[in-house]
Amino acid sequence: MCGRTACSLGAENLRRACAYRDSGGRRRQPEWIRAERYRPSYNKGPQSSGPVLLSRRHLQQDADSSERVLMDMRWGLIPSWFKNDDPAKMQFNTSNCRSDTMLKKSSYKGALLKGKRCVVLADGFYEWQQQKSGGKQPYFIYFPQTKDAMAEEKEGDEEWRGWRLLTMAGIFDSWEPPAGGEPLYTYTIITVDASKDVSFIHHRQVRAGMPAILDGDEAIRKWLDFAEVPTQEAVKLIQPTENIVFHPVSTFVNNVRNNAPECITPIELGAKKEVKATPSSKAMLGWLKTSQEGSPQKKENDLPRWTSQFIHNPSPKKTSADVLQQWLRKEGEPAAKKHKA
Repeated sequence: MCGRTACSLGAENLRRACAYRDSGGRRRQPEWIRAERYRPSYNKGPQSSGPVLLSRRHLQQDADSSERVLMDMRWGLIPSWFKNDDPAKMQFNTSNCRSDTMLKKSSYKGALLKGKRCVVLADGFYEWQQQKSGGKQPYFIYFPQTKDAMAEEKEGDEEWRGWRLLTMAGIFDSWEPPAGGEPLYTYTIITVDASKDVSFIHHRQVRAGMPAILDGDEAIRKWLDFAEVPTQEAVKLIQPTENIVFHPVSTFVNNVRNNAPECITPIELGAKKEVKATPSSKAMLGWLKTSQEGSPQKKENDLPRWTSQFIHNPSPKKTSADVLQQWLRKEGEPAAKKHKA
């Protein structure tokens, strides 16, 4: 399942990171719909709002279905047929939708057959591993990043060189209050069986699952373009992916009220479990807090750019990634890695 995500990019950088080529081959950035409602966060849970991509045709009938828009929606799907005047009274948990039942359950089937497919955007998602001691160890899971993810942005750059966003398949719907009022847009994240690389995180007595990740723009295009790609074809995209990496993070993320870079900072498991255990890690956290001024809504260019063993040849200019990489070397390189049996 997917119970918590991070999406820390500011609104404009998030839009740049979602650039795509339209049906005519032109490079475009999606238009933000209600951008003022978007709030970056390192710790998003169900019932919070988050950014999703969808076809413009859902909002404008004469639009090209391949054209994309960004919209902030609430996590936890409320079907359009829900009759109660208070969406909080929805009796079922609809934050996740299992792929093997999404065409059977009425909460999702109607929206899916109407083409209400969306892509949920995030830096990555969190998963917890049950420990023998009784506690749970959180992990942060995301796409492998290239050296571009830590490159300095240059004025006038068309290509996004920052963090590669995780793109998760979702279903959305629009619910209108029976007494009238503004429609409420909500979404659910589709889940599949966990890939072998992350299945070790799940307790063996719990059904292992993970978000259905759309890897690459062609998969995103097919999922969003409901007018050209029918449901029967689109659902073939819903399957586990091995193209993900992860690292352990502090239990700081366990409290959804905690919303700071510490949520995604790599830690070393074992004796030095918490990042704050050493002077060097305290210095790193101090730098992160200063750069953020305690708020994930600070100017997006000030957000930290993370690194891992998948990133090579860092820029000679001192960046936050350099600081993190230096710390990781000192602490024994506990950075992101794929699980090995």
